[in-house]
Amino acid sequence: MTSSLPPGAGRTLSARQLERNAYRQRRSRRRVTVAAVSTVVVLGLMLVVVVNAPGWERVQATYFDWRHARESFPAIVDAFLLNIRLFLTIELLVLALALLVAVVRVIPSPALTPLKILAALYTDVFRGIPTLLVVLLVGFGVPALNLSGLPTSLFWLGVIALTLSYGAYVAEVLRAGLVSIHPTQWASGRALGMSYGQTLRHIVLPQAVRRVAPPLINDFVSLQKDTALLSTIGLVEALRAAQVYSAKTFNFTSLCIAALFFIVVTIPLARFTDWLTIRSLRRENGI
Repeated sequence: MTSSLPPGAGRTLSARQLERNAYRQRRSRRRVTVAAVSTVVVLGLMLVVVVNAPGWERVQATYFDWRHARESFPAIVDAFLLNIRLFLTIELLVLALALLVAVVRVIPSPALTPLKILAALYTDVFRGIPTLLVVLLVGFGVPALNLSGLPTSLFWLGVIALTLSYGAYVAEVLRAGLVSIHPTQWASGRALGMSYGQTLRHIVLPQAVRRVAPPLINDFVSLQKDTALLSTIGLVEALRAAQVYSAKTFNFTSLCIAALFFIVVTIPLARFTDWLTIRSLRRENGI
C-alpha cells in the first residue's frame, strides 16, 4: 500500500514541528526572563522604600533584632514541635469525622433521617461559629462542667475544639465531592454485584477525594496555622512561646521568628495544592 503523501512531505511536517517547538521554547524562556526581571525590580523598589523609611531603624530594632532572634529561637523550636503534633493529630480526627458526616448526608436511606438532621445541624452550627470562639467555648467550658471522663488536658481540649470546627468545613468539601460523582458510577458498581457500601468505598469515594484534593489541602493549610489559636487557652505552642519572650523583653522579634516557622511549613503545602490543581485541570482537559 503506497502513501498518499507526496515525496518530502514527512520531512516538511517534521521541520514545521521542530520550528513550532523551537518557537515555544523561545517564548517560554522570554516569559521566564520577563517574570524574573519584573519580580527583582518590584521587590528591589519595595526594599528601597522600606529601608529608607523614617522609622525603619526603630522597626528593625523592634522586629528584626538578631540577638533577640537567636535567644528566642530554641524555645520557639520546642514549642513549634507541639504545633506539629497538634496538626497531625487533628488532621486525622478531622478526616474521620468529616468522612462520617459526609457519607451520612449522601446515603439515600430514610432510616438515617435523624442522623442526617444531626449531621446537617452540626455542619451549619460549627461553620457559623468563628473558630476562635469554638476554642474558647471548649477550652474553658468543658472543664467548667466538672464531669468525670471529660478531658482536662489543654492539648486534648484544643484538639477537640479544632476538630469540631474544621470537621464541619471538611465534611462539606467531601460531601460536594461525593455529590459531584455521576450517578452512572453508582449504577456501575451495583451492576457488578457490589453492595452500596462497596460501591462507595471502591468506586465513588476514591474519585470524590481526587476531585476535592486541592480544597482539602487548603483547609489543612489553614488548620496548620490555626493551631496558634490554642494559645488563647494557655497552651504553650509557638505563638505562646514567642509572646512570653516578647513580654519579658518588650521586643517583637520572637513573633517574627514564630511566623517564619509557620511560613516554612505552609508554603510547601500551598505549592503542592497548586500542583494538584493544575494536574486535575490537565486531566479533565485531556492535556
